[in-house]
Amino acid sequence: MKGNNFKFGALVEKEKAVVKELPLPEMKNDDVLIKQLVCNICTTDYQQWQGKREHQGYPMAGGHEAAGIIIDKGPNVSEEIKIGDQVSIIYDYCGECTECKKGKITNCKNIKQFGKNYSDTYYGIFGFANYFIRNSKSIVKVSNDVSASEAGFVEPLSSVIRGIKKLNLEKDDYVVIIGAGTMGLLNALVARTYSAKVVISERNPKKVKKAKELGFQVVDVNLHNPVEVIKESSVEGADVVIVAVGTTSANQQALDMIKPSEGKILFFAAGYPSPELNADSNFIHYKESEFIGTYGSSLNDFKDAADFISSKKIDVSSLIEETFYLENIQTAFKKASTRGSYRVSVKLHEEE
Repeated sequence: MKGNNFKFGALVEKEKAVVKELPLPEMKNDDVLIKQLVCNICTTDYQQWQGKREHQGYPMAGGHEAAGIIIDKGPNVSEEIKIGDQVSIIYDYCGECTECKKGKITNCKNIKQFGKNYSDTYYGIFGFANYFIRNSKSIVKVSNDVSASEAGFVEPLSSVIRGIKKLNLEKDDYVVIIGAGTMGLLNALVARTYSAKVVISERNPKKVKKAKELGFQVVDVNLHNPVEVIKESSVEGADVVIVAVGTTSANQQALDMIKPSEGKILFFAAGYPSPELNADSNFIHYKESEFIGTYGSSLNDFKDAADFISSKKIDVSSLIEETFYLENIQTAFKKASTRGSYRVSVKLHEEE
């Protein structure tokens, strides 16, 4: 920290990420000062850099997969939160609206998820800031034994856990995941903890290799028709298909893969432009299918994700592709936007 100023990365227009500097606000009694160590670049971040999510607004002081160390705390902060604790950042929320009372903090009615919550000028939650002051309720503790880049996976993992919980998976359920990107593999790793039979469909050679390295059965779409493979290797089709790629073709594959009675499709990924879903209501009616949407996380999901990462029950280390320092954030966004990349981690301090 230079004086009372902090540095942060921001998107100021399409394909332009820069480093800015602002004074830290005054710390309140229930706040913590965090030395943020890293922030991983999410699909939401790099798609705005690409110009696909410009509706989110500029300038965007984004990044929401951040982690760091508490270096100061207000007098009203719980004794359970200590200086030196590693924490992952979660979204700010009011705690009073109907959604917050249900624990669904990413649906908070009073604090917009990517709004101007911390600045009159900048959108976003300043994940790419090297220091930041946050309300103590907007963090979750993660073991100091894992790297900060791994701790940054709490937010994406929590969103996966939320979706998987909706599926009510049972042992030996046949689960097909379309897409072996970061989020597809996180879905696969969580589904495997339920003792489900997990198969991944993917066409990118790099991602096919990564999924196999993690011990998953993979259908290489370059070599095989995934629908035919799934139907041949199961009695009727998949019990569950998780769509982790936001495309019309992936949606159609899911429709073709699920079993003819009581199959489930979890629509995990968003797509820009919006993918189409060509299913009539009779299909859902007669086949008793379940189409399930999922977005965001609850407080319990964040805590579960932190526990999974802290205990290494879910090991995310192999999903970290490359690291860059904050000063090179433009290059980091270029890398994150490169087809086939896994998570790119931005280090927020030169000495880390």
